[in-house]
Amino acid sequence: MRRTPPRRYWLTGVSNGIGAALAEEILKTGAHLAVSSRSLAPLKALSQRYPGQVLVVAGDLTNGQRVREIGEQIAKEWGSLDTMILNAGTCEYVDANQFDSSIIEHIVRTNLLASSYCIAAARPLLQAGTAPHLVGMASSVTWLPLPRAESHGDSKAGLRHLFESLRIDVAPENIEMTVVSPGLIDTPLSNNAQGHLDWSAGKAARYLFDMLKNRPLDLPLPELLMPVLWPLSQKPDRTGPTIGERARCNPPLEDLP
Repeated sequence: MRRTPPRRYWLTGVSNGIGAALAEEILKTGAHLAVSSRSLAPLKALSQRYPGQVLVVAGDLTNGQRVREIGEQIAKEWGSLDTMILNAGTCEYVDANQFDSSIIEHIVRTNLLASSYCIAAARPLLQAGTAPHLVGMASSVTWLPLPRAESHGDSKAGLRHLFESLRIDVAPENIEMTVVSPGLIDTPLSNNAQGHLDWSAGKAARYLFDMLKNRPLDLPLPELLMPVLWPLSQKPDRTGPTIGERARCNPPLEDLP
């Protein structure tokens, strides 16, 4: 009897948070996983825990040349790709009284342009894959503006539009696409909502991986969070982080279902 080959994933932003937890969920199924982040050590540790399953493809994903090299490495090792999950991202806060457009430039480059580089590298591999699936982490802030979230919201709204437009164009290629719209956790913006936000990275990863099996077009945040987020959007004078302060330097711990 012919065995079905293991499914092949590429997951970005694996060094910590939901990315690290999601990597564990994927690998526990026996799948093969290409893992990306700027930090090499967590990727090597993961490959040691799951020998033969992990392909380490570290690098700065805002560097288009490096992303092309990663795509070539995956092509050389595997020849194709079945699922691409764009999880890597960051967040910095904007002070409207000292508006610094360089923050927006940095976040858009990290969250949106880097994702576009990865899509370009992954698309021919997905075309050659089995039941290909492309997944992108957007954010609830694309639905409801929040104080000081201009940079994060711009980048995630752009990512959502990129996915929804691309979905139309790649329909003939049978690449299914899911936009994940997580809620807020572990950031200064969510301080008023802590009683409702009990999602750990592990719990969020399990929820996400289970829901992605159904390949929804959009995987939204739980409805119970909307009444919590709404008051935050009505408080533009709310005390928040200082200009340029990063909520996280690596994948979005602040964005979990």
